[in-house]
Amino acid sequence: MRIETLYRYPVKGLSPERLERAALPAGGYFPGDRLFAIENGPSGFDAAEPVHQPKIKYLMLMRNESLARLKTRYDDASGDLVIHENGQEVLRAATANDEGHAAIARFFTGFMPEELRGEPKLLTAPPTYRFTDSRSGFVSIINLASVADLEGRLGQPVDPLRFRGNLMVSGLAPWAENELVDRELTGPGGLRLQVIKRIERCAATNVDPETGARDMQIPKALMKNYGHVDCGIYCRVLAEGTLAEGDSLTAADAPAELGIA
Repeated sequence: MRIETLYRYPVKGLSPERLERAALPAGGYFPGDRLFAIENGPSGFDAAEPVHQPKIKYLMLMRNESLARLKTRYDDASGDLVIHENGQEVLRAATANDEGHAAIARFFTGFMPEELRGEPKLLTAPPTYRFTDSRSGFVSIINLASVADLEGRLGQPVDPLRFRGNLMVSGLAPWAENELVDRELTGPGGLRLQVIKRIERCAATNVDPETGARDMQIPKALMKNYGHVDCGIYCRVLAEGTLAEGDSLTAADAPAELGIA
């Protein structure tokens, strides 16, 4: 498998950031991914004792497609969250102090008042936690050949970013990733990933990641054409390593019919 692109999503539900490379720690998370979430009214999240929460407690695309109109960036050095709308910067706020949190709350209160159940509060994940949809899979892989196959069935383009994956890969036959569950993937510098499960898709994939329009029925299309609603796989990091665009992953003991290049 060839790594075509890498992405992180610093704030759950907001836009991706493309990376040239990413250092994956053993037993840890994809770097810079799902560091924050925006609480949609009281969620019960406790940073001192973090427990996985249903994503409906946060702002997210499945319910809040207007978020896709925002282009966001997290500055690792300063800790600032920067938001653009229609090509204009509309917010730059610190994620590490009360003033910045208040500014973020004011922005989302003004941006989407009818979608809020309470104050839109920025939550910060402690080092041992991330706001991932999965309790155990912290690196997600999307097979671009599967997305292309779905495009062919639907007769219209499907942006791979609808699936909000960390790694976009080529070199697999369409849907061959589904057969990699329980296998290991090896990469540069001793990197080892264990594929733990397929990713079941929800209505968030119906939203165009550029316009915010809810313009497709992806889970319905997956079920109709393939008999499942899965697209992509979750992995855990068994041994650390760094991935860059153009690097390769190799599936251990994968059968030839998977079409792995």
